[in-house]
Amino acid sequence: MNTQETINYNRIAEAINYIKLNFKDQPDLDQVAEKINLSPFHFQRLFTDWAGISPKKFIQYLSLEYAKGILKEKNATLFDTAYETGLSGTGRLHDLFINLVGMTPAEYKNGGAALNINYSFAESPFGNIIVASTSKGICYMAFADDRNGAFELLQQQFPNATYNQVTDTLQQNALFIFQKDWSQLSTIKLHLKGTDFQLKVWEALLKIPMGGLSTYSAIAQKIESPLANRAVGSAVGDNPVAFLIPCHRVIKSTGEIGQYHWGSTRKSAIIGWEAAKVDLIKSA
Repeated sequence: MNTQETINYNRIAEAINYIKLNFKDQPDLDQVAEKINLSPFHFQRLFTDWAGISPKKFIQYLSLEYAKGILKEKNATLFDTAYETGLSGTGRLHDLFINLVGMTPAEYKNGGAALNINYSFAESPFGNIIVASTSKGICYMAFADDRNGAFELLQQQFPNATYNQVTDTLQQNALFIFQKDWSQLSTIKLHLKGTDFQLKVWEALLKIPMGGLSTYSAIAQKIESPLANRAVGSAVGDNPVAFLIPCHRVIKSTGEIGQYHWGSTRKSAIIGWEAAKVDLIKSA
């Protein structure tokens, strides 16, 4: 049975999907509330609790003009800006401190035969997730709308590993990324399997600050493979660690949000949520 937080996110996701389809009309509070069968008062309160800002403000973040505006503002220096540390001081929202450790060729080849993997399920502002870890760090995180299906996908990543449904400290530290206190980000470790090219792309994704966006071509330029846009897109899509490695911050060069492994509505929700958090920090 869904928890109340999951139910709330599903309602918000439904509202966001409606807003995405109708953002040019700038629907008002009453219109959106009616579409998800809530009173305007209830919807306003629920949405503000979830995002920290009003639905009206959030619409601005979700519109394609938001994405296009960022790309236009950064222009050629977009990815140079994205490589900056992020917000300074105690308001820092992104985790350039995450340590990325590639698995050995042997671990990659044998499907994790020597690995003991702990996994657990948790809630996030964007629905349930599954998170898994080895002794070295987080090896997998995904949104888990269906728990059984999510675990099967994890097993496909490491078919020969030993699995234990246990919540450990590595997982707990990683989940701080969904909280307002990012002081624990320096403790996050990632233990990933991937090709050298994939690891380069994932490292580049880690350097896009919260509230920032980039494009596939910009990433290709930054990793010195300017003709590898398609390969970059594949590596972004193969990201095994949802949210921690922010593949959701990569959009099309046209400014369109684009596809996302866990749904374009969820991608829009994450982008808007992050933009709202950055806006709140800047205005504090």
